[in-house]
Amino acid sequence: MAIVLLDPEILVAIFLCFLFLYHWRWNNKAKFNTNWPLIGMILGFLLNTSHVHELLTFILKQYGGTIKYKSPWFTGLNLVLTSDPMNIHHICSKNFSNYPKGPKFREILEPLGDGIFTSDHDSWRNQRKLLQSLITHNKFQLFFEEVIKGKVEKSLIPVLDHVSNLGIGVDLQDVFQRFTFDCVCLVVLGDDPNCLSIEFPQVALLKGFKEVEECLLYRHLVPPRLWKLQRWLHIVAEKKLISAMKVFDKYVYECISSIREELTLKEEAKFNLLTAIIMEQQEVVNGITESNKFLRDTAANLIAPGKDNVSAGLTWLFWLVATHPSVEAKILEEIKEHLLDNDKWRVLDIDVLSKLVYLHGAICESLRLFPPLPFDHKCSVKYDVLPSGHCISPNTRILYSLYSMGRMESIWGGDCLEFKPERWISEQGRIVHVPSFKFIAFNAGPRTCLFKDITFIQMKIIASAIIWNYHVQVVEGHLVSPCNSIILHMKHGLKVKINKRHV
Repeated sequence: MAIVLLDPEILVAIFLCFLFLYHWRWNNKAKFNTNWPLIGMILGFLLNTSHVHELLTFILKQYGGTIKYKSPWFTGLNLVLTSDPMNIHHICSKNFSNYPKGPKFREILEPLGDGIFTSDHDSWRNQRKLLQSLITHNKFQLFFEEVIKGKVEKSLIPVLDHVSNLGIGVDLQDVFQRFTFDCVCLVVLGDDPNCLSIEFPQVALLKGFKEVEECLLYRHLVPPRLWKLQRWLHIVAEKKLISAMKVFDKYVYECISSIREELTLKEEAKFNLLTAIIMEQQEVVNGITESNKFLRDTAANLIAPGKDNVSAGLTWLFWLVATHPSVEAKILEEIKEHLLDNDKWRVLDIDVLSKLVYLHGAICESLRLFPPLPFDHKCSVKYDVLPSGHCISPNTRILYSLYSMGRMESIWGGDCLEFKPERWISEQGRIVHVPSFKFIAFNAGPRTCLFKDITFIQMKIIASAIIWNYHVQVVEGHLVSPCNSIILHMKHGLKVKINKRHV
């Protein structure tokens, strides 16, 4: 019965795709850019979905950093792929007003609602202004440091001690995802889900987030009519997405109710971002109200990147450090030189983290090679011409690949694939400034990430604590590759053995 509900155009496209798949089995990446009649280049994507990030890198190199993607004729989709820093500087900064996220982006990411990540224009400006005023306040800075240091001492160290004492392997990616989820829920909602403990409890919210990310990547790569049909029928990935968001919404709305109840009962409630927003928004400010829907969308837009970006960044960092012993030795030497009293380790204070220059360089280098958000996109409003010479029509989607940018010799030189923290350190021993449109892990222009500084703080606290206390060794034969998701997780996790350094 369901088949008769399919749009005839979709049936034609599916039929043609299966016809081609039946007659050809390709491993040649160059087949991606074949522009087939009617279906455009979508077949190349379908045949290479297992390594889509490497595929984009390969094609962008072949085309000098920018290519116009030909979509199936019936979709009406205009898409330009780029990794050209000058194009990105133009899009994100010089002609920023012409390249909002756009309605198609909000449609794809509709599970996140109307929060700062998906919004444009006045809504985005007002939300950014509100959040910036909150996170730059000294009260928030102290609260954030207290949360991270507290979770390191009470959750992370006990868990790593436990697996070290037992001599068992552990998925470090899972550890980081649990840790960052606990932290971001505490910071945003004032609630600790206690995902990270020696019991490693099953947490439906964490599993749901992974399914959401995979579904959102799928939405980016296929015609909208296809995933919308699946959503309407509640099948395939869309079914998982709907189920996962129900679990998330239930949790967040319960937290919002608790916050509101606490505010009515106490003169001074526990500090967290949603509580601060509600207290700030006793009256309508800048067109933003304190409705539960607004608070839910704000939470979704803060929790998703707060959990995923940091955990993904830490996972790739520790894999790189573990497979580069000389880097690990230099980080240890730096910690010992600057941060120890009588050879005793301590949880680091924010004011001393600036001394960890080499660790900072290692984090930047890891983010260059493995940016947690591997791609981002905008949508043009008016006709424009990019610095590369490509003409952009109105309503054209521009997808820029952060993952590919880190692998371009034209940007980083012939050693671009090497992990070299030294490239970030000057002869004077200071961090080298690199323009944001070249090193774009935290976006560029007016939409540069508000949480860039505290992300570095969080990663430095966690990395220094682990590297000083433990030697992390990747399990022999463990396969490491990027996951197909809108967040660059490891497909098979990061299986490691943990050994204490100081007994």
